[in-house]
Amino acid sequence: MASSAASSVRPPRPKKEPQALIIPKNAAEEQKLKLERLMKNPDKAVPIPDKMSEWAPRPPPEFVRDVMGNVFDQKLDAEFQKRLEKNKMAAEEQTAKRRKKRQKLKEKKLLAKKMKLEQKKQTGGPGQAQGQPPSSSEEASGSEEEEEEEEEPSFLTGR
Repeated sequence: MASSAASSVRPPRPKKEPQALIIPKNAAEEQKLKLERLMKNPDKAVPIPDKMSEWAPRPPPEFVRDVMGNVFDQKLDAEFQKRLEKNKMAAEEQTAKRRKKRQKLKEKKLLAKKMKLEQKKQTGGPGQAQGQPPSSSEEASGSEEEEEEEEEPSFLTGR
């Protein structure tokens, strides 16, 4: 067994010399380091990359749109303008419809308020006789509230 162990033992490898880590500062130093590394083992084959294909710009377009007097371009522009007008009209119609709806709700609210005030007058409020008209301060505060509601837009969400 000792003889088989002795025959399989290889000679020790030659120890590499510890090298300091060198960071190249420019392209010349980088090339120098690469050459030094390649020259350490001149028998080793060096891979030389193939030449890269040259850059070629893309070919010009077959059809150019922005040419003076181009009829096709004029047709596309006219179609685009028609579409813009159509979209604008649709948006205005929606706005008018919503405005009408807001106005209707506002009128309905005012009508309900007036009906409530008239009911109060007919039934007579607390501390008021049926024959006595409401005091002017109550009327003034009511009209002020109506004016404030008219100034403030009411926005309904979730509909």
